[in-house]
Amino acid sequence: MRVSTRRIFAGFTLIELLIAMVIVAILASIAVPSYRAYVLRSRREDAISALLRISTAEEKFFLQNNTYTTSTAPGGLGTGAVSDNGYYDIAIVPGPNGIASGYSATATPNATGGQSDDAKCASFTIDQTGQRTATGTDPTPNQTCWR
Repeated sequence: MRVSTRRIFAGFTLIELLIAMVIVAILASIAVPSYRAYVLRSRREDAISALLRISTAEEKFFLQNNTYTTSTAPGGLGTGAVSDNGYYDIAIVPGPNGIASGYSATATPNATGGQSDDAKCASFTIDQTGQRTATGTDPTPNQTCWR
């Protein structure tokens, strides 16, 4: 009976490890941008819900005072100047014929929320007529951003 002096090694070779790392890197390079786009798109709901809440509060304020307001403080709308999750800053300006006849509320991404990377939907606006507009690099931002 002959005994083999050859030893059996268990484990991975350096080449196998490098191939596995390359595969993981390729998968990550595909997944991370897709995930980032999803996060940006989902955070747009923060701006939409804040503007719809302001629109409702403005109509309530108008029914009680016969004028709209630009104040987001408790004496005015009481909604605050930042969206619920803090990704957008909210600004309300008087309409073209003054605050008594209209307003325009705009949500723009703030620098701290990370939403400023969303070039497709840079800002959202709603006015007293319910007209919704959006700005950005998307060819049809009104349809894409307000969906």
